[in-house]
Amino acid sequence: MLKNALYGGINAAVVTAMNGDLSVDLDRMAGHCRWLLANGCNGLAVLGTTGEANSLGIGERIAVLDGLTARGIPAAKMLPGTGTTAITDTVLLTRKAEELGCRGALLLPPFYYKNPSEDGLLAYFNEVIQRVAGDIRIYLYNFPQQSAIPFSVGFIARLLTANPGKVKGIKDSSGIYENGLSYVEAFARDGFEVYAGDDSLLKPLLDKGSAGSITAASNVNCALGAEVYGNRDNPRGAAAQEMLSATRKAVISVPLIPGLKALVARHTGDDSWLNIRPPHLKLTAEQMAALFKAFDASGFRLSKGA
Repeated sequence: MLKNALYGGINAAVVTAMNGDLSVDLDRMAGHCRWLLANGCNGLAVLGTTGEANSLGIGERIAVLDGLTARGIPAAKMLPGTGTTAITDTVLLTRKAEELGCRGALLLPPFYYKNPSEDGLLAYFNEVIQRVAGDIRIYLYNFPQQSAIPFSVGFIARLLTANPGKVKGIKDSSGIYENGLSYVEAFARDGFEVYAGDDSLLKPLLDKGSAGSITAASNVNCALGAEVYGNRDNPRGAAAQEMLSATRKAVISVPLIPGLKALVARHTGDDSWLNIRPPHLKLTAEQMAALFKAFDASGFRLSKGA
C-alpha cells in the first residue's frame, strides 16, 4: 500500500441528486456526501461518470462545486472530475476546483476525437497543465470503455517527465488487474497514486502498492471498502474483500448509475433519488427487484443516517 497519498483510502464516485425537473438537488447531494464521509469514505470523487457529469453543463458543474462547499463539504476531501473535450473548459473547471480548496482534479482524456496520437494526447495535457498552473494536482482517469482512449505506461512516463510534480496519480477503471498493476509497478515507488476503479481489485492492488480505490459502488458499500483498507494485512480484510466483491457484482448486474440511485433511494426512503437525466433511464420494477435481491444476497447492510 502506498503511504501518504493525498486521497489514500476509499473514495466514492458520488452520484448526483436531481430534482423532478432534472436540475441538481444540492441539498440532497450534500447530505449524501456527509453520509459517505461518515461511513468509510476518505474522499469524494464528484462530477465523474457516476455523477452524470457529462450530462451537466459547465455552469452546472461549477454550481455543484460551489454548492457543496457552501453546504460544508470539505473541498480538501473532494476530487472533482474536470476533464472535458475542450482545453478551455477543462482549465476553467480545474482552476475553480483549486480556488475552492480541492487538492486534486480528475481528468478524462479529450474523448470525442478517437485514436489521437500519443503526441497529440501529450500536447493536450501539457497545455491544460501549463494553463492551470497553481498547486492543484492532476489525476488521470483511465476508462477506455467509455473514453476509447487508454493511458499507456509509456504515455504516463512522458507526461510525468514533461510536468514534474504536477501529475499525482490515476484512477484505473479498466477493470483489468494487470493494467492497474502495470501502473503500480512503473510509478508507485515515486509516490504516484494508483486507485482501483473496480471494488474487486481493491485488496489485490493494495497488496502491490496502490493507494486505494475510487469506485461507483462506494456510494453504497464504502463501509466494506474501509474494512478492507483498514485490515488489508489480516484475514478480516480478506473476508471483507469477498463481500465487497459480491456487492460490486450485484451493482453491475443492472445499468450502473440508475442501479446505484435505486439503492440510495431504498436506503434513504427517498424516491427522488431515482431522478436521472436521459439518455439514462430509471430501472424497471423487474430490474430493481433483481438488483435488491442480488445486493441483499451479499449479506451486507447499509447503515442509516443519510
